[in-house]
Amino acid sequence: MTNEPTWGPFALQDGLTRFQIWAPAETLVSLELEVKPLPMMRSQDGWHRVEVEAAVGSAYRFILSDGRRVADPASRQQQLDLNGPSILTDSNSFPWQADGWRGRAWEEAVIYEIHVGAFTEQGTFRAAAERIAHLAQIGITAIEIMPLAHFPGKRGWGYDGVLQFAPHAAYGPPDDLRRLVDAAHRHGMMVFLDVVYNHFGPEGNSLPTYAPQFFRPDVSTPWGAAIDFRQSEVRSYFVENVLYWLKEFRLDGLRFDAIDQIEDGGDLHILEEIAKTVRSDITDRHVHLITENPANSTDLLAPREGGRYYKADWNDDFHHAMHVAVTGEDTGYYEPFSHEPWEKLRKIMTEGYFEAGKAVLGGNPPPSRALAPTSFIHFLQNHDQVGNRAKGDRLHLGINRQLYRALVEILMLSPQIPMLFMGDDHLSLRPFHFFADYQGKLAKAVRDNRPKEAANFGGVPDEMAQADIPDPNELKTFTRSKLNWNESDTEGAAAWGDFLRRLISVRQRLIVPLLKKARAHSGTAIAAREGCLFLDWQLGSKTLQLRANLSNEPVSRPQDLGDVIYESATADSLELPAFFVTVALQS
Repeated sequence: MTNEPTWGPFALQDGLTRFQIWAPAETLVSLELEVKPLPMMRSQDGWHRVEVEAAVGSAYRFILSDGRRVADPASRQQQLDLNGPSILTDSNSFPWQADGWRGRAWEEAVIYEIHVGAFTEQGTFRAAAERIAHLAQIGITAIEIMPLAHFPGKRGWGYDGVLQFAPHAAYGPPDDLRRLVDAAHRHGMMVFLDVVYNHFGPEGNSLPTYAPQFFRPDVSTPWGAAIDFRQSEVRSYFVENVLYWLKEFRLDGLRFDAIDQIEDGGDLHILEEIAKTVRSDITDRHVHLITENPANSTDLLAPREGGRYYKADWNDDFHHAMHVAVTGEDTGYYEPFSHEPWEKLRKIMTEGYFEAGKAVLGGNPPPSRALAPTSFIHFLQNHDQVGNRAKGDRLHLGINRQLYRALVEILMLSPQIPMLFMGDDHLSLRPFHFFADYQGKLAKAVRDNRPKEAANFGGVPDEMAQADIPDPNELKTFTRSKLNWNESDTEGAAAWGDFLRRLISVRQRLIVPLLKKARAHSGTAIAAREGCLFLDWQLGSKTLQLRANLSNEPVSRPQDLGDVIYESATADSLELPAFFVTVALQS
């Protein structure tokens, strides 16, 4: 990559700033800098540029030939909203304190997913930074932030982003995001960010007006027109965006949303280009790229020279099978796991996916059992599986507490990478809803779609009418979703935090060193009765043995165990009590 970006403002060595926008459908574009219009030069490839003196903090917009004013599609900061002026920023003056941070190895990741707006009452980067020490004390080694790219309105999940380079103004200015990242690094924690490269939000996107070539007229996604990655200008927009987040905010990795909806028929797939660019451009620290791929392809995760392109995939199969097994909910997304969920769960935990899917890069991808277990991120719940439920209710409030405790033990002591959802550290009583800030017809469409989404995640409870599902656009739906940190000060929350701290300590001391040696075909499921998981993983010269009884009655204790490194409690040597987990290492 050249050091001069093609998208967004760029400071030149002579003190001038180059403003640029790709607007192939426009014959004349002007730069409005602090109200003053300046004509821009158009090149044959549709780029409009002008070089001018501009102070940091200056407001600017582009004026199209019909007089319409639009924000910079590569705006680094917005003054107000999507339609307001963009702000010229300086990314080089932030006083980083954790300047020697080089990241952490992937195997050390214990991830905690947050939504900045709902993570604290204030809903800002600065307020989130104040909670980092608490998470670090428990043993969390990475936070994963739901999308920040500027989206319509003042609140939302962020998967409808429009300005991909601009952190949403509601959370604070870009330097406050840097403060959050710096605080995490000072506490030994990585920071990952969700990015959405499969579509733009349905409101506030001006690109189709002046750059219709940005989108494909012949391909759609569930959220609108597909992005046309056949265009070099489009590819550079997203490659530069990746480097922007990783370099200018010193993030430790990115999670790419719904990559099965990224269509690219070129010789070099955009996801491969991104991975290769990151690998060549950032060589002095750990950077981890993560996918969310509902299609379960394995080629991006496959071992290759220099390391696999993407470190791991969010494994929905694990969540769905476990959820069906312990709750009995088996409709919607859970329906494929309704038959013999325990058998499916055993396969998933030892082989990766229940069923692998179509390759992203083409060809014949390897089976998921040919991947190391650290190629999969496991979770008991995340923003989707809580927020799309009719009540926005959390798993620990709907099942036996002893059973939930055992599930967390399994999550933390299995070789896959564990992820918690915000509030899981203190067993939050707050719901987490889907929320947005739309008006008019779009608000109605979003509201009317909630019963359909709820049907995929447990359905609408018998005691609840569809009309009772919270309206995403109402402010109270958002405020009810905010964590109440007073809950974390209770005796019960403190005890739960100690429990998590113990689990993570066992993981980091005794399991993580072995994960670096984890290879393909490492997992084996041992025959067990329904409600039990007896699983082995070969990790180098040692075998990690998990023996879990998730039923409500004791079972005979297996006699093939090595050195026990963890047990739920002191127990009879001949039995595994109900809701009990034991983990051992055998040489």
